[in-house]
Amino acid sequence: MQIIDGKQVAQRFRGELKKRIDILAGKGIVPGLSVILVGNDPASASYVKGKEKACLELGMHSDNLHLPQDLSQEKLISIIEEKNADPRIHGILVQLPLPSHINEEAVIMAIDYRKDVDGFHPVNIGRMVIGKETFLPCTPHGILVLLKSAGIPVAGSHVVVVGRSNIVGKPVANMLVQKNGLGNATVTVCHTGTKDLAHHTRQADIIIAAAGKAGMITADMVAEGAVVIDVGVNRVDDPTKKRGYRLVGDVDFDQVAPKTSFITPVPGGVGPMTITMLMSNTVESAERSIKE
Repeated sequence: MQIIDGKQVAQRFRGELKKRIDILAGKGIVPGLSVILVGNDPASASYVKGKEKACLELGMHSDNLHLPQDLSQEKLISIIEEKNADPRIHGILVQLPLPSHINEEAVIMAIDYRKDVDGFHPVNIGRMVIGKETFLPCTPHGILVLLKSAGIPVAGSHVVVVGRSNIVGKPVANMLVQKNGLGNATVTVCHTGTKDLAHHTRQADIIIAAAGKAGMITADMVAEGAVVIDVGVNRVDDPTKKRGYRLVGDVDFDQVAPKTSFITPVPGGVGPMTITMLMSNTVESAERSIKE
C-alpha cells in the first residue's frame, strides 16, 4: 500500500507553474485571480485564505473581496461585471455556497466564461463534455493529475465514481471517459441511492469516493489491490482535538488502506491539488489573454 501525497505532487506541479508565471512576467503580465466571498462561513473563509496564500507564493496578483452576508444578488453581479472588464484579472472565483437569497446559477452565468477558472460556466462544461480545450473543474482535474503522477494506469481501467455532484462526480466521470492521456477509462457512476453499492465498488480498479458521507466506503467494499481516491472532507466530533473535531474522508481509511495498492489521505490528498489546479487555470487564462 502506498499513500499518494497530494502536498508533494502539488508542490512539484507548482514548480512547473512558476516557470510559466516567470515567462509571463517577462512579457509584463502578472496572472490575476479575484476571489469573492459573501458571508461568514468559516470553511469558505479558510479555503479563500489558502487560495490567497498560493497566489502570493507563486507571484500572482491576488484580489480578494470579503462581502457582507446581506449583499444583494444585483450588487454581487455588478461586482462580477467590473472584474470581467478588468484586464488585470484573468480568473474570477465566487466561493460557494452563497447565502440562500442569492441564486448560484445566475452568479455563475454572470462570470465571463473566459475568466471562469472554476470551470463551472455552462460554456466551459459543454466544451469539457465534447473534449474541447477549456478550463477543467479544479478538483476533478487534480484527481487525474494525482493518478498520473503515481503512475496508475487509467486507460482501460474500470473506475467507479461514488457521487454525482456538478463539482466532482459528474465532471470527473466525464473526464475519465475522454480519449486522451488522462482518461480512456471505463466508468461507472454510483451514488447514495445506488442499490448494493458494494457490488459495484468491488469490481473497481479505481474508486473515487465523492459522496460527502464520512466513512461510507468500508473494507468489504474494496477489492484487494484497488486504488482509492478519497475526495470527501467531513467534520466528525473529536473531544481529543483542540478544535473539538477532526476531518475525515468518505473512506474508512484505517480499515481500507491495507487492502489498497494506492490511497489518498484526508487531509493532504486531493485538497492541495484543487487549489493548484485553480492557479493553473488562472495562469492559462493569462497566457490566452496574450493570444487574444
